[in-house]
Amino acid sequence: MTGTVAPSRHAGAAAWPATGPGFEVYDPQGEALLGGAARLALVAETDAHEGPVYIPGEDALYFTTLPQTRNTPVPGTPHAVIKRLALDGLSFPVDPSRLSVLPAPVHMPNGMTLGHDGSLVVCEQGTQAEQARISRVDPRTGRVDTLTDRWSGLRLNSPNDVTVRSDGTIWFTDPSYGHLQGFRPEPQIGDYVYRYDPASGRLSVVADSFDKPNGLAFSPDEQTLYITDSGANTEPGSYHVQRPHRIAAFDVQDSSHLGPGRLFAVTTPGFPDGIKVDLAGHVYASSFSGVQVFSPAGDLIGQIRLPGAVNFTFGGPGGEVLFITTDTAIWAAVLNPPAGVRPRRDQESWR
Repeated sequence: MTGTVAPSRHAGAAAWPATGPGFEVYDPQGEALLGGAARLALVAETDAHEGPVYIPGEDALYFTTLPQTRNTPVPGTPHAVIKRLALDGLSFPVDPSRLSVLPAPVHMPNGMTLGHDGSLVVCEQGTQAEQARISRVDPRTGRVDTLTDRWSGLRLNSPNDVTVRSDGTIWFTDPSYGHLQGFRPEPQIGDYVYRYDPASGRLSVVADSFDKPNGLAFSPDEQTLYITDSGANTEPGSYHVQRPHRIAAFDVQDSSHLGPGRLFAVTTPGFPDGIKVDLAGHVYASSFSGVQVFSPAGDLIGQIRLPGAVNFTFGGPGGEVLFITTDTAIWAAVLNPPAGVRPRRDQESWR
């Protein structure tokens, strides 16, 4: 979660050529993903903010809501919940009656992913009174169990986004947005990126070079970890262009450590938040203008024009849909990738 900022028109390369409404492509790689029969459809109008997770066995999308401060359990304390949207294949929009609230006692949930056991792995940012943590939530019952909530005896800041590697380890970002936005205590630790090993219970810092680490995603072979830095956004509504608004790439060493980071891309307009990678290694990242798509080399090859885009996940019957949350709605970008470029079946969507 970051602050809310006004979207602006993309100021980058000219379209090559312009595709249908909602898509722009800048070279042939972008045309292969976003051209042809690709379409953008409204799925549902709802307060979908972060953490979209598609569970194929249910054909359902789970997400965390936009935090509210009115009519909350604790007056003046922001409150958010996990919601479930029962889908109907590729038939959009869906009836509002398909939305429901998961009865899970979570505290300011933000990013989520799917664990190997079918549970939701949730970033709970916490409140002034409730501890920030990474938790496991049963999507059938709403039962919540704490996975980790402290590093070296010190409380976490406000975990933002999370991914699960194929070996079962949990990697997450922990920026201090909760404190900056007034609902968390003063930080005891830096804005770090962590690796948690459920087998040993060990929580380790894997990166400390970020201003505000945000979204993260592995490459298809899991040898590279991409992490967005939204340091250009501090207080809600702010955009400080001299601060970081970039995507960094790290080599994964021995499955448990990260090598030196390198610049993968700088986003414009605005700062990146959510990030995902498909089977061909294309990197998708949010910006003020929508979801930008980069080649494995870091070149901008196209974008899904959808101002207000926050986060997204792959899903749908064939994994060809990018479900996008925008705070006021859920959208579906139905892509038409050729053979060999189907979206990656990773922890966010498929395990």
